Amino acid sequence: MAKGKTVFTCTECGGQAARWQGRCPQCGTWNTLVETAVEAAASGSGRYTTVAGAGKLQTLADIRPRDEQRIATGIDEFDRVLGGGIVAGGVVLLGGDPGIGKSTLLLQALASLAATQQVLYVSGEESGEQVALRAQRLQIEAGGLKLLPEISLEKILAVLEAEAPRVAVIDSIQTVYSEALQSAPGSVAQVRECAAQLTRFAKQRGISIILVGHVTKEGALAGPRVLEHMVDTVLYFEGDTHSSFRLVRAFKNRFGAVNELGVFAMTERGLRGVSNPSALFLSGHGRAVPGSCVLVAQEGTRPLLVEIQALVDEAHSPSPRRLAVGIDGNRLAMLLAVLHRHAGVGCFDQDVFVNAVGGVRINEPAADLAVVLAMVSSLRNRALPTKLAAFGEIGLTGEIRPAPRGQERLREAAKLGFTHALIPKANAPRQEVAGIQVVAVERVDQALEQLRSLAA
Repeated sequence: MAKGKTVFTCTECGGQAARWQGRCPQCGTWNTLVETAVEAAASGSGRYTTVAGAGKLQTLADIRPRDEQRIATGIDEFDRVLGGGIVAGGVVLLGGDPGIGKSTLLLQALASLAATQQVLYVSGEESGEQVALRAQRLQIEAGGLKLLPEISLEKILAVLEAEAPRVAVIDSIQTVYSEALQSAPGSVAQVRECAAQLTRFAKQRGISIILVGHVTKEGALAGPRVLEHMVDTVLYFEGDTHSSFRLVRAFKNRFGAVNELGVFAMTERGLRGVSNPSALFLSGHGRAVPGSCVLVAQEGTRPLLVEIQALVDEAHSPSPRRLAVGIDGNRLAMLLAVLHRHAGVGCFDQDVFVNAVGGVRINEPAADLAVVLAMVSSLRNRALPTKLAAFGEIGLTGEIRPAPRGQERLREAAKLGFTHALIPKANAPRQEVAGIQVVAVERVDQALEQLRSLAA
């Protein structure tokens, strides 16, 4: 029996090669080429059409966009991440670790929408009875929620065409397969083709579709990276499965702010939005302790107070350890070098451990000043003032650079009872912020001198 023809496809970009190579010739990533069967060419010329139907040449000034109202899901934190709600004809990709709550959140959202909108839940991983058991456990009233246990793309598109729902959920895109392709569900070709067909259908019919995507062990969405470019919004579920708190972060949003953050608490009745997330990431110390500093971070349009904890201890090995949880480890090494060069504080013989409380991950460089203050506090075994907050980026020359939206950060710190703030001089407010004393500095050595006066 003749062996079928195969081709090697990149799991990152979807590029193809005739033989296996260690490095993808298209995107340059290593060890991403996997062997897949060659798909037969589809007959007919009408398989691929434009996203919005038949194309027509026109000038941009002649196009009058429609200001359509967003579809609110009834879950405030989810609507915040989406930019105010679901956009008609928009395609959302939601990824996250197994068991973190993706299906629970979407089931709650659809059940809330079912009271006023026509919705459809397509389950490719669970049977109808399993979904009903989860809804019963969460005590969800889902009388108007329609369910379709199906993984065939052609049957799903036929039901979407007949029912014409306002919002549809595909759980998950890795389980859907098209009969036009010979490869198994979850392969690069199937995921790319099914996502493209669903996206094209959503744009033509004005149906909002939410795709659930699996993630790899590195935390990235499984399948080719082209999948993220097809959709309008990419959301990631974050958080420790052993903790009751979950974070939903927007990494791409054509209709809203990027890096927006939604905070949820997992309860017996599903996910519940947290209106004041800063309280989750601040430890309840009874007294001031060394190695702790409160950072005023900015996640999208929301200021967020996060406690940064540091432990600097004498190393008992020739190679001191550097461990960062919640912040970039390479940036931690850079801050230690700047601290030694421009402030005279050396940690070359110390183990350094830094942690962002609550499992949140801080990606912005404005966390530099709070990390440095926490490390110096732990090294000197002297606690910082309990009502002190800080933010600011530290450069390689020792300068403290400004952070965006400094006024909003200060107002959020004052609202939560903080009385002092150590910030970059460029962020110093022109008018006093009620309830908080601002200390503005230009360099890291000046920040440590001001710290001594505040602790005195």
